[in-house]
Amino acid sequence: MRLQFIVILFLFVGSCGLKQPSLEVVSLTVEGRENFPGIEEKQPLLSWEIRSSSRATEQTAYQVLVSSSGEKLADNQADLWDSGKINTDSSIHVAYKGVALESYQRCYWKVRVWTNHGDSVWSAVHHWQMAMLHPEDWKAQWIGLDTFSAGDRPYDQDTRLAARYLRKEATIEKEIQAATAYISGLGLYECYINGEKVGNDVLTPTLTDYDKRVPYNAYDVTDRLKKGANAIGVILGNGRFFGMRDFHGNPNPMTGSRQVTYGFPRLLLQIRVEYRDGSVEYIHSDGSWKVTDQGPIRANNEYDGEEYDATLEFAEWDTPGFDDRTWKAVDLMDAPKGVLYSQPNENIKIKETLVPKEVYATNRGTYMVDMGQNMVGWLKINLKGNAGDTIKLVFAERMKNRDTLYTENLRYARATDTYVMKGEGTEQWHPIFTYHGFRYVEVFGLSTPPTVADFEGQVVYDDVQTIGDFTSSNETLNQIFKNAYWTIRSNYRGIPTDCPQRDERVAWLGDRIMSSYGESFIFDNSRLYAKWMDDIQVAQNENGSLPDVVPAYWIVHNDNVTYPSAYIIIPEMLRKQFADEATYRKHYPGMKKWMNYMWDTYSTDDLVLKDVYGDWCVAPEEGTDVIWTNDPKRTTDGGLVAASYYYYCLTLMKNFASLQGMDEDAAYFDTRAQRVRSAFNKRFFHSDSLYYGNNTTTANLLPLTFGMVEAENRDAVFNRILEKTAEYGNHIHTGIMGAMWYMRGLSDHGRPDLAYTVATQKTYPSWGYMIENGATTIWELWNGNTGHPLMNSWNHQMLLGDLLIWYYEYLAGIKSDPGQTGFKGVVMHPIFPEGLEYVNASYRSIYGMIKSHWRKENQTLRWQITIPPNATARVSLPANTEKAIKEGGVPLGEVPEIRLLDKDDRQVWVEIGSGDYDFVVADVKWGE
Repeated sequence: MRLQFIVILFLFVGSCGLKQPSLEVVSLTVEGRENFPGIEEKQPLLSWEIRSSSRATEQTAYQVLVSSSGEKLADNQADLWDSGKINTDSSIHVAYKGVALESYQRCYWKVRVWTNHGDSVWSAVHHWQMAMLHPEDWKAQWIGLDTFSAGDRPYDQDTRLAARYLRKEATIEKEIQAATAYISGLGLYECYINGEKVGNDVLTPTLTDYDKRVPYNAYDVTDRLKKGANAIGVILGNGRFFGMRDFHGNPNPMTGSRQVTYGFPRLLLQIRVEYRDGSVEYIHSDGSWKVTDQGPIRANNEYDGEEYDATLEFAEWDTPGFDDRTWKAVDLMDAPKGVLYSQPNENIKIKETLVPKEVYATNRGTYMVDMGQNMVGWLKINLKGNAGDTIKLVFAERMKNRDTLYTENLRYARATDTYVMKGEGTEQWHPIFTYHGFRYVEVFGLSTPPTVADFEGQVVYDDVQTIGDFTSSNETLNQIFKNAYWTIRSNYRGIPTDCPQRDERVAWLGDRIMSSYGESFIFDNSRLYAKWMDDIQVAQNENGSLPDVVPAYWIVHNDNVTYPSAYIIIPEMLRKQFADEATYRKHYPGMKKWMNYMWDTYSTDDLVLKDVYGDWCVAPEEGTDVIWTNDPKRTTDGGLVAASYYYYCLTLMKNFASLQGMDEDAAYFDTRAQRVRSAFNKRFFHSDSLYYGNNTTTANLLPLTFGMVEAENRDAVFNRILEKTAEYGNHIHTGIMGAMWYMRGLSDHGRPDLAYTVATQKTYPSWGYMIENGATTIWELWNGNTGHPLMNSWNHQMLLGDLLIWYYEYLAGIKSDPGQTGFKGVVMHPIFPEGLEYVNASYRSIYGMIKSHWRKENQTLRWQITIPPNATARVSLPANTEKAIKEGGVPLGEVPEIRLLDKDDRQVWVEIGSGDYDFVVADVKWGE
């Protein structure tokens, strides 16, 4: 997917009897947002979704019209682009090819679709707006407060800095036609116009390395401004711009990492006002603005929390006429080093609210709030008190006992919010420049007992769409899925963070190598990960080296193979799941540069063995506080892990080159891959015992999965994996590098039953063990209930491995056809494990909704399937003859929309087009 701009236009095309198909535009989104006014791509990609009540609906042609006004487009005057009728089934990522687009330009468009049923329909009219396409379009200056005040501690280890409040009044003398605000407030900002907040985002903008890239957001503020006096107010928070820790150039003594800071917060703001007479005026940040740091937000820090003193509030500071004579003139600030860009990925929003499960008094006179769910966000309070009463909220994921929070795993993070009451009746408050990972909150300073109605948990994460759902007859599987859902969204912050609670919260490349793939079945993470690939690109050194953490808020640069391989593996996920052909093309030069750098710098005898982390976090002995095992029988040679991943990246690079017609590059990567494969087998394979390395499951699984094992040895190598699985009581026993392939590896080689056993275990180590010990999210450690607090997050996605992929592709049977992308073709070949009675899953692909709901009814399988228009599916039905199969009560051979493809003594393969199908298969021999 080309992620600078994507417009999704939903078309409902249906037929009923002799009536023409109905058409309805449900939503228009730009990078997931309707009518997004910040498009930088000069050839934006347009996509639309077709819905039809007719089976086997395929688009046969389209026509796109784009105009400079809605009125012109209503008359079919396409002064910007008329594609003409294009005979193709392409309905996603259609590139605009019209008149060159300019800054701020509004583009109105619609599309006509023809289908194979002989019908055609027009969509409704929608629009997008271009961003500022040239640096000279910016008329604003960076402003802020380039100093600190009493109470601030900018140079202590635990830094502390009050929020900055900035304001400007402007008089508008003409009638307003439209107005757009472009804002970059670093680290975080909230903008208000005439007393109302602009947008409903929180913790904006999303994170990046400000020395390389500086995001700005665009908002339509036509309804916020008015003729006459106007006031613009902005609050600047610290975010990750002003450092949360200052070790004065030394490593963090607990983690060993170095941390970065960029300076004091600063603002760049430009409002473009278009008047009805055709003229344009700008309101922008410059030296005429006023600023103070003496407002109610006395400190804000993502690790430590927010301190708010309501007695210092200044009423109506963001409205015209406010007396700001005591405020200072702003300082003109240096621009950040990074390049300004219109943020393409979703901002963070309040996505859900929770009522506490319980509120009770402790034996210390405090009150404990139990949300019933480990969550990320903050607590909104609704309390009464006296002026000057200080309410302190301390957040934690766990309890030591009923009256005591467990905070040791937070490390240096204080995770505490403070609110000083003004004493004016019921006061409502929540922080705006911090967030917490928590289930429990201890509340200090209350003069009267609270109730659950006095608190609200506000869940915040990137405004990505939930596109997948999964339930089954096994409650352990269902709760694991729920825990995974909460964990994934807990760690979407514009970057995929590792954890949301302790003094870390950074994006480790290795954590997401395969997790991103599983996540993509639940959330539309396409823009998030494409943006993160851009972050990785600018973090690359000139020589091609890549860091382990991006953005580099922690400076960790070990030059190992596995973690930076995310830069190659994740674009393949985006290509496969979302038909994103742009990301791997855009980053191909950087990928190639890294591959060559690692080879030139570290290869020995045709192998790149550079490794630091190995098979990270193999489960230690149950009941210990050890973070990872030191058992040599479970510890895989890091060189083997590195060499196998390097080989896998070579195979991906060969394919990326081939897709771009780069035959010479493809041959180059292929030749190198064959050399690596030969050297790998020579070094690591034991031909006498038929295993790799020291015979750990990961040592055998990686070469088996990556296609490095000679054909005659594959069964024997897989048997070594089975032996190890049995040795560990049919529990998962790999670290994260092995877990990324383990569930699929068992299933692909004929043991899906064993994979099901592993997935549903409730004893240590297992995902079910976490649940049995009270987990509502996924732990960082298999022994998270006993592990050492130095590295023991209770909200960490890395141990999921390939479990969610296995849920969808193997249990539900929803898999993108490897010969196509983006689920244009679907492969539906589920497993039916003994003991699992039904699965009900859905996935909203870029073509529309896919559903798979199968249920065992004694010796009969009932399987209900939905495929979206403009897509097809190959379906495997567990029968040895088509005569055992009916669809909608009709024998299979009599259903015209179903085509028989193949059959053997176990399965019948058919091809279906779009629509709803209800298959019944008789006399199924389960388990064969």
